[in-house]
Amino acid sequence: MSTRPLHERDDRDLLRQHLDGDPDAFGELFRRHRDRMWAVALRTTRNPELAADCVQDAFISAFRRAGSYRGEAAVTTWLHRIVVNACLDRLRRDKPTSPLPEHELADESDAQASVDTRLEVREALDRLPEGQRMALVLVDMHGLSVHEAAAVLEVAEGTVKSRCSRGREAMAAMLRERSGQP
Repeated sequence: MSTRPLHERDDRDLLRQHLDGDPDAFGELFRRHRDRMWAVALRTTRNPELAADCVQDAFISAFRRAGSYRGEAAVTTWLHRIVVNACLDRLRRDKPTSPLPEHELADESDAQASVDTRLEVREALDRLPEGQRMALVLVDMHGLSVHEAAAVLEVAEGTVKSRCSRGREAMAAMLRERSGQP
C-alpha cells in the first residue's frame, strides 16, 4: 500500500490500491469525482433525485467491478461511462406514465431574459434524440474531448462529431423558430 496521503495519489493509483484492499482508496475516488458525475447524471436524467440514485448505482457498480478497468482510458472516462449507462438503464426502466411539469427556481440575481434563455435552451436540448443530447452534454457542457465522449458512449469518434453537429444544428433551428427568426 502506498504511504502517500490519499489526496496526493492519482486516480489510477487509487483504483489499484482499492483492488489491493485499501479500504479508503475508493472513498477518495468518490469524494474527488462525485460532484462531476452527479452533474453528468443530472444533465442526462433532468431529475435531481434520479440523478443522485444513478450516481449511487454507478459508484456501487464501479466499486464492485473495479477489476474491469483496463487502464486504456482515464479513470474519469471509465466513471463517466458507468454513470451514463446507469442513467440510461434507469431512464429506460423507469419510464413515467405521465410527464410531470418541471419547475426551475431562478436565482433572484438572474435577469429574466437569462432565465428565459436558459429554459429555452434546456427545452431544445430535451427535444433532441438521445444520442445527440448525450454527445452535446458530454462535449459541450462537461468539456470532454470527442475521444473521451466516444469512449463514454462506446461509439466511434466520428459518430460523436456527427451527433454534436446535428444536435447543434437542430437546437439552433428550434431556438430560431421559437424566437420567430427565419
